[in-house]
Amino acid sequence: MGSLRLTVCTVVLAFAALTPPAQAADGRSVSVTPSTPAAGADLTLRVTGCAGKTATAASAAFVASARLTGADGSLAGETRVRSSAEPGPYDVRITCADVEVTGRITVVAALGGSVPASPAAPVDAGGGWTATHLSAMEPHATGPGTGHAVTGLVLAGVAAVAVVLRRSRRSREAD
Repeated sequence: MGSLRLTVCTVVLAFAALTPPAQAADGRSVSVTPSTPAAGADLTLRVTGCAGKTATAASAAFVASARLTGADGSLAGETRVRSSAEPGPYDVRITCADVEVTGRITVVAALGGSVPASPAAPVDAGGGWTATHLSAMEPHATGPGTGHAVTGLVLAGVAAVAVVLRRSRRSREAD
């Protein structure tokens, strides 16, 4: 069953790679990267030929509608394919400046079985202070420093004095 699944996915990917993006007679086109996303995958949509600076892309395959932005007739945005989306073709409807552009994506089965989870919202990862102070990102020495060396010498000296005192006591007791 695994080799059949791999063969089907390879054929779908090859077909999608050789198929040019949908382009209307009026110069409008829709492209998707990756061209054949897997269920649960992130994808980037790009539309050309729109007069506005914003657009909305909707599809039954998407988790949520994508907001596309840009200038000079080229708009782009990102969205995610529903993890429960069945493999197959899905229509994409992009609305920009009272004009509707349509395209189609082909969702393929995830090869690994499931798509790894990723955050659905921005993650507060800091970066405020550390981003402005590059010294915080420089590598630091991980071996013993001067303080460690001095502490080691002091401890070795104390141990040597203890050994000498103990031997001298034993030699006095033996006499």
